[in-house]
Amino acid sequence: MILLRRLLGDVLRRQRQRQGRTLREVSSSARVSLGYLSEVERGQKEASSELLSAICDALDVRMSELMREVSDELSLAELAQSTAASEPVSVPVRPMLNSVSMASVTGGPERVTIKAPAEAVNVVAA
Repeated sequence: MILLRRLLGDVLRRQRQRQGRTLREVSSSARVSLGYLSEVERGQKEASSELLSAICDALDVRMSELMREVSDELSLAELAQSTAASEPVSVPVRPMLNSVSMASVTGGPERVTIKAPAEAVNVVAA
């Protein structure tokens, strides 16, 4: 089962770590307890929209950017889950992607490389 709170927490943690900031710094800036922010990052607590807004402000990240990254993570998790269950799933390609390239090996799986602004993701179709 894919837990949205876990994906959201992972994205928040990565955003914070990219900035080289500590939990203490962000919790103080967002006016959220250190323990609660830690639980949100670990996917143990559901964050309200007000709390997410405060955390995004503290990280100087737009909530739409945060949600877009969570959405992309969710798409990949669903793809991985459906591949494991052998169910085909269509994955939308966002216009913000830098490039998409496909290579096919005769008799082998197709490989799709999606290059996003921050990082590249490889997806192998069965």
